[in-house]
Formats: sequence, structure tokens, C-alpha cells
Amino acid sequence: MADELLAGLGLRPEAPAPGPGSAGGAAGEAAPEEGSPPDGDASSDCNRQDSPGSRLPRFVLQGETCFPELFQTGHLPPYERFRAYQDYILADCKASEVREFTAEFLEKVLEPSGWRAVWHTSVFEVLVEVTDVDCAALEAAVRLAEPCLCEARTGTFTAECVRELLELKGWRLPLRELWVVFDGSGVLDQTALAVEHVRFFYQHIWRSWDEEEEDEYDYFVRCVEPRLRLHYDILEGRVPSGLVADYRGLLARGEGVYRSFLDLRSSLSACGADSEQENVSMVQGLELYSELEQLKQKLKLIENPLLRYVFGYQKNSNVQAKGARPRGQRVTHVVSSTMVTGLLQALLRDRLCQEPGAEDTEVQFHRDPLGAIGACYEGDRVIVCPGRYVVQGAISIADSIELEGYGLPDDIVIEKRGEGDTFVDCSGADVRISCLKFVQHDAVEGILVVHRGRTTVENCVLQCETTGVTVRTSAELVMRASDLCGAKGAGVEIYPGSTCSLSDSGIHHCREGILIKDFLDEHYDLPKISLVNNIIHNNEGYGVVLVKPRIFSDLQEDAQGGADENKAPRALPQGADPEGADPEELLRGLARKGALHPRPGPPGHPEGNCEIVSELMAASAQKGRLRRKRLSELGITQADDTLMAQGMFVAIAENQFKWNGKGSFGTFLF
Repeated sequence: MADELLAGLGLRPEAPAPGPGSAGGAAGEAAPEEGSPPDGDASSDCNRQDSPGSRLPRFVLQGETCFPELFQTGHLPPYERFRAYQDYILADCKASEVREFTAEFLEKVLEPSGWRAVWHTSVFEVLVEVTDVDCAALEAAVRLAEPCLCEARTGTFTAECVRELLELKGWRLPLRELWVVFDGSGVLDQTALAVEHVRFFYQHIWRSWDEEEEDEYDYFVRCVEPRLRLHYDILEGRVPSGLVADYRGLLARGEGVYRSFLDLRSSLSACGADSEQENVSMVQGLELYSELEQLKQKLKLIENPLLRYVFGYQKNSNVQAKGARPRGQRVTHVVSSTMVTGLLQALLRDRLCQEPGAEDTEVQFHRDPLGAIGACYEGDRVIVCPGRYVVQGAISIADSIELEGYGLPDDIVIEKRGEGDTFVDCSGADVRISCLKFVQHDAVEGILVVHRGRTTVENCVLQCETTGVTVRTSAELVMRASDLCGAKGAGVEIYPGSTCSLSDSGIHHCREGILIKDFLDEHYDLPKISLVNNIIHNNEGYGVVLVKPRIFSDLQEDAQGGADENKAPRALPQGADPEGADPEELLRGLARKGALHPRPGPPGHPEGNCEIVSELMAASAQKGRLRRKRLSELGITQADDTLMAQGMFVAIAENQFKWNGKGSFGTFLF
């Protein structure tokens, strides 16, 4: 039992203990965790040849200090924490039982007294001796160690101040504020790890409002596992920095709102019945409760590894457009690592002297694309000559410019190396990119993000490593004759309120081909999508995925149940309400009106197009119903009921869906 428990806590008897910088092997390069002693990891003095019996490494605090060595427990890899919480601490407990289960665990593994620890706060460190442990309260009874060791970050805080503070606290301290002093015998290994698990849980996993959540079992599955994975994803640089900031901001707001809600609830109990103050407080309480629920929902979206990229993050480009040059002239920027006479002559013939008056156009030469794009103003053109260009930062395009390769895409490669969020950011009103190959490395966001304006991508190759192309709300993407592959997420992510036209392109070897994000908020407009003559193949999931909340799916099923009573085939007349119409009749009616432009396609593949159109049509009809209901509640009775005013699609035809793991089209409910 002892060996099994040690293994579950991260102590492997068969392997030597890792050093503080190795994180137990699996997460060896992870950044130091929050809550660790200040600069302890950077100044670790781990003795890899620990004394007999000890399976944990040790370290000392930075600087000239008299403090003894401490157990190094802050770098446990995720699988060790996962196993400890799942198998030994929380199991299948409810949220309301977390403290009870934790206390039972501590009673089994914690030394009740006789060990020393450093009481670490943001102001000071003090050496204390533990005389008793209250597992139910997660506290330890302590006394100052002899000799007294105290180091403060402010000169006014002395050992006498520490003694007074301990007296105010009744000589009891939270376990999570204690770091166990190293003992080479191995007796305190379980104690050090148990205290670490408690500290980590209440710093990174537990939320103040968890205990008031629906009292369901599997708290570990619902809350601990996703939060634990998110924590290590952040440490290992797999989450965009902007999303991390958003998440921490939402956590801080949630804690503040919850405290205000608790204070208000306490004040209500002191109010007289039916008093005016109680009525006002009830309204305020409902507002705080509603705000807290919204914040909790946003936090859950970010904690879910799939949904965090679906709905969690809408980064805005911070690059400001320069506009036109003061004199209004436009410049052509030529990018080439080396310029030879033959290449210059070809450029003059094919690109630089084609238009009348081009002899007076100013030409600037650059060695890398980043420098050329950074020098652009509104209306400029960048011509990239054949070669392989390695860039370290993001390519941000805020003005309407043309970025084109001189040759075939495979001969003009722009490769991104180094960590960063995005590769290409586009926010200009009219950006055109052509004949280039982009190769993405070490990014945590997509290869191309269109924040606003219109971006046209033609005859390009996009070789992804994370997500592919993202079209944000109110932005427009036109992609023609291009190839996109390798995205670990979706090849193309389409946000509500955007416009996306894909034609004659290939999307393959991604997790999903195209992901349509809709119905997160009923106030968003539907995206406008055109898919014509694309080949979407060899994706792990679906060719096209529509994401919508489960409540919307229930409403749609109710609407379809009512429509079954009225399924007589008929054409869709002008201005007719599509809610009760048969999908096939609607498709034929739209085709006659020229909305879908169907054309004969390869045998065996047209059913994929019809499947997508049918589902999107039903989604559009339901979205229109919700919109009309909202308008009627506001007293606005006039609404456009035509399908084309509500429709998500402009044209879907002649697309080929081959060898996608789950099929042509799917719906993801969250």
C-alpha cells in the first residue's frame, strides 16, 4: 500500500528523483508555477544524489540565506498530478465533498507533528515547526522554530511582527502557505507532496463558487481535469497569450462578483421582511447572479480544449493603418535575398513596367518580407522573389496592399519560426495575397487571421501547424485556387457575421475541414458562405462542421416536429416563410431563383453538398425565428422573412468530399 500510494503521489521507487529543473521528466521545460517560493526554481541547488530514503529533490532559497533546504515539489508533471487527484484525493466526489475527501486523504499520508516548514507569504518567509495538523480545516498548528529565522522584503517587518501576527491567527496557518523542510530519511516525502497537492489545488483548480454548483458527482471530470490541462497548456506555451490574459481577467472578475454576491446575500438576511431595501437588494442580487453565470460560462469555454478555440478568443490586431503617403505616391517593394541582373530584367519586363507611367514608380528593395511590409503604406505593392525567407515575428498587414510572389508558390516560401501567436494578421480594407507558400512553425494560433476588411488569397499554399485560416466577425475572406493542409484544428474557421468565399481550393489533412461558428449569441448575424468546386479530403473529422449550442438544437427539433405535419412538396414562392417547407423543395426553389447555382458534379459526391445545404438551411430558418421573436418582443413587427435574408449560404456546389474520417458534414453541440 505504501509503495502504491507513493507512486500515486508522484514518487516512483524504481526511478531516481528528478531535479527541480527537470519537472519529473514529462514537463521538464515547463515554466515555474505560480505560488512557488520566489526565485526558488532559478536558484535551485538540487542534490541528485539525495540521502538514502529520500525520493524527492531539494533546493534552497535564492541569495544569502540561513534557511534550510526545502523539498522541491513545484515541478510535478501533469500525469502525476492527474493520477493523484483522480485516484487518491478526489475520486468521484461531489463539489460539496471536496474538503471532506481531501481531509480523509491527508489523515492517511500527513505526519501529524514534528516537522519543520517555511511559512511563505508575499511579504516574508519564516521558519516554523508544526505541532499539530487539523486535516478538516486544512490548517496546521505551529510555533516559531529555534533559532528564529525570518526574512522580510520590507525592513519594517521584524520577527516581533511575525510573533504578533501568529498570535492573531491563533498560531494556526493554512497548509498551502507552508513549504516542508527537506529530510533525507524519506519519512516526510509523502507529507511534502500532500501539502503540494493541496496548495496547487486551491491556487489553480478550485473556484470560490464551485461548492454552490449543481451537486453532481464526477467533480474531477467536470472541473479538475479541464482546469489541470489548461494550466499545463499555458505553462507549455500552447495557449495564445491574449487568451491567457482574458482567462485570468475573467477569473478575477468572477471572484469579485462572487464576493459581492455573498456580501449582498448576507445583508439580505439582516433586512426586515418586505422592506424596500430588501426589494432593491433582490434586484441587485439577480443582476450579480446573472453576471456570475455568464462569466462562469466563458471560463468553461476556455477550459474546454476544443471550445477554447471555437468561442473563447477573438484577438484584435493592434497594428494601426498608416493610410496614404503625404504626397499620395505609391511604392513597389521588391524582396530578394540577392538581386542579380537577370532577375532584375525579368522583374522590369513582367511586373514593374507593365502599366503606362510605371517608369516613374518608386521601387524599394528589401532582404526580408517583414521589412518590406513594415515599410508599406496604403496602395503599395510587395513583390517577393523566389527564395526561402525565415521570419521570426508575425506579419501584420493593416493597410490595403498587394503581397505577391514572383513565380510558383513552391519556389517562394515564407517560413515562420519562433514562438508566437499568429503568422499573418490582416486588418486592411482590401488586402491581396497571391503566389506564396506560408509554412508555420511553433505558433499557438492560426496561420492567417482576417480581423476585418477583405482579404483575397489566390494561388497560395498554406502549410499549417495549429489552426488554419480564421475569418473573424465582420471580416471577409476570398480564397481561390489555394491549398491548405496540416491544421491541428480546423482548416478554415468562420465566425458569425463574417463573409467567406472558397473556390477551386483544397483543404486536407486537418482535424476538421471547415468549422462554422454560429449561434453563440443570438445577436450575431449569420455568416455568408460560398463553397464552390473545392476538394475537402483526408481530414480527421468532418469536411464541414457547424457548431451550435444544445438548446438551439432542441428548438430546431421542435420546429422540425411541427413541420412534419406540412410536408407536401411545393416550390418556395417569393417571400414565403421557410419554416414548414420540405428541404428538398426549398433547395429546388432556391436553385430556380439562382441562389445556389447548382451544376453537375462528379458522381458520388453531390450528396455532400445537399447535406450541408439542408442543415444550414434549417439552421438559418431557426435563426430567423429567434430574430423575429426578439423583434416582436421589442415591439417591431416588420421583419424580412425571406430565406435569402436569413440564409447562411450564398452558393454551395460541386465540392468533393473524400476520405474524411467522420463524413462530409457534422454538427457539434455544446
